[in-house]
Amino acid sequence: MSEYQYYEFRAIDQPLNDAEQAEVRSLSTRATITATGFVNEYHWGDFKGDPNRLMARYYDAHLYLANWGTHRVMFRLPRDLLDPDVVAHYRVDDRVRAWVAGKDIVLDLISDDEAGEFVFDYDAETLLPTIVGVRAELAAGDLRPLYLAWLAAYGAWERDEDVFDRDADDDLEPPVPPGLGTLTAAQRALAAFLRLDDHLLAIAAQASPPLATTALDPGDLATWVTHLPITEKDRLLARVAQGEAARVRMELLRHFRDDTTPTTPTPPRRTVADLLDNAARQRADHERRLSTQRANDEARQEQARREAHEQRLDELAGEEDAAWSRVDALIASRKPTEYDTAITLLTDLRALAEREDRYDTFTLRTTELRHTHARKPSLIERFNRAGI
Repeated sequence: MSEYQYYEFRAIDQPLNDAEQAEVRSLSTRATITATGFVNEYHWGDFKGDPNRLMARYYDAHLYLANWGTHRVMFRLPRDLLDPDVVAHYRVDDRVRAWVAGKDIVLDLISDDEAGEFVFDYDAETLLPTIVGVRAELAAGDLRPLYLAWLAAYGAWERDEDVFDRDADDDLEPPVPPGLGTLTAAQRALAAFLRLDDHLLAIAAQASPPLATTALDPGDLATWVTHLPITEKDRLLARVAQGEAARVRMELLRHFRDDTTPTTPTPPRRTVADLLDNAARQRADHERRLSTQRANDEARQEQARREAHEQRLDELAGEEDAAWSRVDALIASRKPTEYDTAITLLTDLRALAEREDRYDTFTLRTTELRHTHARKPSLIERFNRAGI
């Protein structure tokens, strides 16, 4: 299998200046580099740069893909919008990592599946655009992406029993955010990229309260903005004018969410074993239901085939003599396709004879046919294959 690696970086809050682009260019002569992005594919060799360093200095999002099974996505956010102490609850060894880079925090989410077979049936360049929306959601205080990454990390245990030690069974889940049963499109894309099993997600969502629908209502947001102090509005507008529009938007959404989202009760924390075992049971129940449904569907299809066959025989019984004449005409054509049609018709005539207890008559007529056309080996071969 040939090697394939894909690297993509995005600058969202602040584009790179010419000097920064030149610094990045020194790491790759073949990459497509703009003020807001870096994209490169490798079919041999490796990227000379350090993604951790690039994320700390230049970029806000990064996606990496390799055909030996590694999926990696990274996000950089301001620490005042995503508290490192909150993130710490969701860290999982080398699968959900985070570190502080100046005023920012960098999230590093990894999924490996070395046992799988990797055939890329999608365009790698479409992946990050579908996922990157979770960065703004995290900045606005939505912790569902973090929980999804934590859950996907432990979900790898179902694919590889050596990923964790057995004592990890007793690890407790982090705080369960509301809305796991109604993920955004970006969150669904993240879950798929990190290979999060649907059944495991469904089990986890059972303890997740519904998302407060009023928290992100545009009308409520507009009303909330009108009550901000004038000095605060002036300060925010000045920052927008200075090129910080994306950062200001994230801050506003975060503060709006904090002010308007109602407090929900904290559900009891479950162990990793609870989640994985319940997901396994749900998966087995689902497979049993599918198996039963397939068996029922096959039984219905078989019944329909039998009824159609009986109806065909009923129609054939009313025109049996004409059917025998047609067999003679088809054979007389000496064409292979007509021979096949004749055999199909003879098979139905045989079924009719068996149903009406006239098989001896059928045998006499087909024996005569074999004798008459004994010098047509292609036809006789078809008779033999059909048992006629």
